[in-house]
Amino acid sequence: MEPSHENTAQNSIGEPTVQAASVGDRRALHDIYEATSDRVYRLMVRMVGIQDADDLTQQVYVRAFSKLSQFSGDSKFETWLYRLATNEALQHLRREKHRRTKELIVEPTMLATDHVEQDERIAMLRQALDQLDPELRAIFTLKEESGLSYQEIAQALGIPEGTVGSRLNRARRELRRLIDTPQ
Repeated sequence: MEPSHENTAQNSIGEPTVQAASVGDRRALHDIYEATSDRVYRLMVRMVGIQDADDLTQQVYVRAFSKLSQFSGDSKFETWLYRLATNEALQHLRREKHRRTKELIVEPTMLATDHVEQDERIAMLRQALDQLDPELRAIFTLKEESGLSYQEIAQALGIPEGTVGSRLNRARRELRRLIDTPQ
């Protein structure tokens, strides 16, 4: 299954669907994938770049579906899935000893009348994001791209909520510094 890479409604996965999927119900597994794959894919693009996003998205679902019995229900299913996805991305980045220049993603909703100027701003932000420490990038991406709350990010990454706030502030400061400093 390949993610459709289109915007979908952010429906929450219910407990009955997760329970059915955990015992191998193929329809429930499919429903989970369809409801969440676009958001997981976008997270992967932001974390590791478009080159590896498809493969890592698939790896996230292989891992998630094999570990469904470990989902305790203490948080939303999507929060648990984001934690798996973020961990998969961070492991991938750790395995990669060198940084690569990642392709710029421009979504149609981001296009403005002055394409060149906006493309330059997006490229600068993308380049700055690529230079951020992967854990700061994960927090920034989960907050700004995925719209998760501090509590959801804390649950997804297994860190205290206060740490989310301080790391998010550090990520924003570092991004400003990277953007303001000529390369």
